[in-house]
Amino acid sequence: MNRRKKIKTILKKKNKRANAKKDSEVSPSKMKPRYVSKAERAAQEEEQKDIENNAESAAEITEAAPEEK
Repeated sequence: MNRRKKIKTILKKKNKRANAKKDSEVSPSKMKPRYVSKAERAAQEEEQKDIENNAESAAEITEAAPEEK
């Protein structure tokens, strides 16, 4: 009985390690998201504002241009 129990526990541990390794490699959705510092967030917001301003100014230019037919 002891021998069987010992083999079972060894195999269980092996399976547990293999599954943990597989889960961490395969499913990044289960992993924590990457940390974004406050400075990086501010830079991203500035970038987003610039993109929005450029889009708005481009829209204004196309509206102001006379249509030729």
